[in-house]
Amino acid sequence: MAEGPIQTGDTRAHSIAKASLGVLLAVFGIWISATFIPSLIWAVVIAVAIDPLYARAEARWPGGRRAWLPLIATVLIALLVLAPLTIGVIEAAREARTVIAWLADARANGLAQPEWVQHMPFANEISGWWQNNLATPEGTAIQLDRVKGSLVGGNSALVGRNLVRRSVVFAFTLLALFFLLRERDNFVVQLQVGGRRLLGSCGDRIGAQLIRSVRGTIDGLVLVGIGEGAVMAVVYLISGVPHPFLLGLLTAVAAMIPFGAALLFGIASLMLIGQGAIGWAVAVFAIGMVVVGIADHFVRPLLIGGSTRLPFLWVLIGILGGVETLGLLGLFVGPATMATLIMLWRDYIAGTNFSDLSPPLALRADRPPPDCD
Repeated sequence: MAEGPIQTGDTRAHSIAKASLGVLLAVFGIWISATFIPSLIWAVVIAVAIDPLYARAEARWPGGRRAWLPLIATVLIALLVLAPLTIGVIEAAREARTVIAWLADARANGLAQPEWVQHMPFANEISGWWQNNLATPEGTAIQLDRVKGSLVGGNSALVGRNLVRRSVVFAFTLLALFFLLRERDNFVVQLQVGGRRLLGSCGDRIGAQLIRSVRGTIDGLVLVGIGEGAVMAVVYLISGVPHPFLLGLLTAVAAMIPFGAALLFGIASLMLIGQGAIGWAVAVFAIGMVVVGIADHFVRPLLIGGSTRLPFLWVLIGILGGVETLGLLGLFVGPATMATLIMLWRDYIAGTNFSDLSPPLALRADRPPPDCD
């Protein structure tokens, strides 16, 4: 008769010890792998984004799901990222000689005041500043040294470390993506079982909401950003902006961040102003703002909010807050997190009859607020 309580006590003690050990090991494991967690999240985001296409490829070539199909998908993702960077580096190398020659000439002869300065507001003040700071070789050298000191001084080592770190993160992301695609079915089954045991029937809904949020965010940010870059590349080409396709590519990348494309419009306008094409400069900036307005206020809310059932205000908070906290990764993690929180909140208040709550919740000037229960 005494064995029952002892066995129960032992079982309870073993369960508590097992749970405590699991929590400690989980915390320790997260601490050990903290450097690689962004790479794992990136791999999950990419896998979720390409899953519809990858599932079709698996259905068509079922024999390649364990070897060459994950490898091909990983290589294509790598090329999709590295190809634009390679093009940008090549274009920058081509322009480096021209920039170096221009800087040498500016140091030797100064910068002559362009004609368009006389057509700007406060032309006399701008002209006076130009004559004092840029018209002579000495003034130009001082200004260039200031710019060089602010941009390069003390930052070269930091830039080098960041470049190495991001290269390692990118390489590990590709490695994680390969194994994630190869073991795709096993991972999905394990996540479903773990979600149901931990969250019950709500686990599948949360997983589906996260997937919809990530895909909706990719459609709303990446695809719309690419569309903005393509439209503006045509505008740059027509208006005579130097390197229109490279600038269009940079615009597409910047457009993935809300209000980020305006910086590229400004750079293009300044290039045109430097060429004396003030009318085209104004036109490029105005067209760019119209394109951004349509994309940010109509297309993106429809794509992101429609797939996540998330109001645009929370979409914007998720994007901007995610970028501030997690960098580029926050573009995708932020909206997915906000969408899941809103879904859980809606589940929590589901079934409430708000008409019964409206009289006591309506605070009127002639009635004191209700007492708390």
